[in-house]
This record gives sequence, structure tokens and C-alpha cells, in this order.
Amino acid sequence: MPGKETHRLNNANPGGFATTQWSIVLTAGKPNDSDAQVALGQLCELYWYPLYVYVRRKVENVDDAQDMTQAFFAHLLESGAVARADRCRGRFRAFLLTALRNFLANQWHKEQALKRGGQRLKLSLDLDAGESKFRLEPSHECTPEKLFERRWVTTLLEHVLERVRAELVDAGKQDHFEHLKVGLAGDSEAVDYQKAAAALGMTPAAAKQAAYRLRKRYRQLFREEVARTVADEAEVDEEIGRLLATLRE
Repeated sequence: MPGKETHRLNNANPGGFATTQWSIVLTAGKPNDSDAQVALGQLCELYWYPLYVYVRRKVENVDDAQDMTQAFFAHLLESGAVARADRCRGRFRAFLLTALRNFLANQWHKEQALKRGGQRLKLSLDLDAGESKFRLEPSHECTPEKLFERRWVTTLLEHVLERVRAELVDAGKQDHFEHLKVGLAGDSEAVDYQKAAAALGMTPAAAKQAAYRLRKRYRQLFREEVARTVADEAEVDEEIGRLLATLRE
């Protein structure tokens, strides 16, 4: 049976705004609140890579960048920094980037005595995999801030895609995902419905309908994931607009 934290994180107000991870964190704003700690940990584990990219664009040495990233999350989870978040600007990504900038400017020298792996880190971060991924990043003249924004969006979209895949696997329809996923970004014409229909054992019309349902679910999950990172329902559409604009830049 789900514990209190799980129930509260997944709870939705009937006819209203779902209780999201970030809204719980903002409401609590205390390091000893178990629900807030669970919520903050979940969000940080999902969105650590964009922050690592930001640090790596600032710090050339890989070991130092990994140390800084680990120390930042240890500081964030243990310091009660969320209590100082500006509730008028309730986007999680904006809070994280501001907190990281402040940490790098003011706190890092206080954390240098913490050796790699020695701090009380509560997150599981595969920093070596993150570094391998970073080495594939384009070498264009993109500012650390802009690259952070772009990787935030792509990380979110990757997570949404994985949620769609997992749902279809659970439903015994993994083949649907493999043959129809190309149209999830909104370009329905990218799907070869004749080929997909033959592979799935259905008519082209049925394949097209299945692809439509898949895109609809993808959009629903995208909105749900964005809602997890804002503090108020009124911010969801604005945040979606900002994220999509980032991809177009």
C-alpha cells in the first residue's frame, strides 16, 4: 500500500490543479518535511543533467565539475535553500539555475573539503554517464544558460517519451510504440501508416487512429510533467510556451 509521501505526490484535487512535486516543496520549504524532501529528490534526480551541462560549460576539469555538481545537490537537499525560493517566480528550473549560480559563486569554496563520494548525497547521479553524454554536445557558441534551457526541455521530453513507452509495454503494446513513435512530436505525416499497419496486423485506418491516440497521450503526459515543475496551474501554459520557444531558438 502506498505510503503517505507517494499518496500525496500523486494526489489530484478533483476538478482542480494536481498537487505537484514542486508545489509541495514550495509549500513546505523545510528540509525536515518528508514530503518535500521526497518531492525535491525526485525532481532533482530527473533534472540533474541540465545542471551538470551548465557546470561543465563553466568548469573545464571533469573531476572538479562532478565534485561541484554533487556538492550542490547535497547543499540543496540539506540546507533548506528552498525556503528562500521566490514564490512569485515559481518555476523549478529558474529556481535551480539561480541556486546553482549562487552556489558556484558563494558556496563552492566552503565545500571543497568534501571529497568525492564523502558527502551525504541523497541522490543517485550517474555523473560518468553524464560526462559521456556531455562529450556528444555540439561545440557551438551556446552560452551555459542557453544550453541549460535546451537540455532542460530535451530531458523533459525524453522522460515523457519513456513514460509513453512504459505504458505501452505494460499494456502489451510495445510494438505500437516502436512503429508509431516517430509521429509523437506532432508530425503525423512522418508515420508510414501502410508499413506500420502491416507490422501491427491492422488496417492503415486503425494504425492512424492508434497514432492519434498515442499523440494525445503524449501531449497529456507532457502537460503533466510541466505541471510538476510549477507552483500554480496558471503557470502551466506559459511554461509550455517558454519551453517550446526554447526548442525553436
